[in-house]
Amino acid sequence: MLHALLGVVFGLSLAASVHSRAEPGSTGNAPVEVAAALDALTRGLIGYIGVAAEDMTTGKQVFLNGEEPFPMASTYKVAIAVTLLAKVDAGELSLTDMIELNDDEWVVSDIIASNFIHPGVALSVANVMEVMITHSDNTATNVALRLAGGPEAVNRQLEKLGISGMHVDRTTSDYSRDFYQQEPGRQNLAKAIRNLSANPAMASDPQPAFEADPLDKSTPRAMLSLLTALYQGKTVSEESTAFLLGIMSRTVTGPGRLRGLLPRKTPVAHKTGTLGGVANDVGYITLPDGRRFAVVVFTRGSHTLPSDRDRAIAEVARTLFDYFMLVADSP
Repeated sequence: MLHALLGVVFGLSLAASVHSRAEPGSTGNAPVEVAAALDALTRGLIGYIGVAAEDMTTGKQVFLNGEEPFPMASTYKVAIAVTLLAKVDAGELSLTDMIELNDDEWVVSDIIASNFIHPGVALSVANVMEVMITHSDNTATNVALRLAGGPEAVNRQLEKLGISGMHVDRTTSDYSRDFYQQEPGRQNLAKAIRNLSANPAMASDPQPAFEADPLDKSTPRAMLSLLTALYQGKTVSEESTAFLLGIMSRTVTGPGRLRGLLPRKTPVAHKTGTLGGVANDVGYITLPDGRRFAVVVFTRGSHTLPSDRDRAIAEVARTLFDYFMLVADSP
């Protein structure tokens, strides 16, 4: 299928039609056939998918269901990080400030809650952000969102950047209540862990009512706008931009998603999101010639195996990698 797609898009390039046909309902300048191929490649692997991508050098774009709202899950942590770094740039915080974690901010998380079992934990702002992105630690996210000023501050920052179609509404404590029906807090961790251990499918089974609620949604286009603004240095200082992109390059979650089918050692800086029937990945992929493209892959309503969902994202990433590498420079 991938080779067939490359034949299609390369033929379109030779015919000089690469700029002439966009996905219906979007302003993207990629041919309809590319979006249709992405849809075909992922069909049966996921429930519903949205894609947005842009070559950071040429500005060429690809959209599939780019205007549809999707649950962001943990990809919303990119917006939180940008807002927090804006406060660092303004001198309101320092990356070296030590922050005590409040007992009510503790939720099930891969680093903090799993390793720091005793009271009295304090982390630097830099380390809070590091584990929030690289390991998607939800306790760290509660702390980072508190430091950023809460969801309202994140939404003000997005509005300031001119990004519409994205909004942050909940803490990860709220997610614990709304999705897992579990109370947050250090005193509730043991019970929450027992519940998840006894019901492992809880984390990957879709919840249609949860996915349908309007909270914490973004269109692929909106998330792409945030990634583009970040890369172009329009969100935070040059130093803070390099800091966040560096963290994203160290992400360890979702190795089978954007990275899954790329050539070995391809640089990827990204943030994953996983919740029930939602499997997402957003970030930047570097091409062999040094160009980067930003990519957003949102999904929802998937009843397939988690490995199939990862494969769908990997198929999108590899197809776009080949498209931008082989086609996007053509006239």
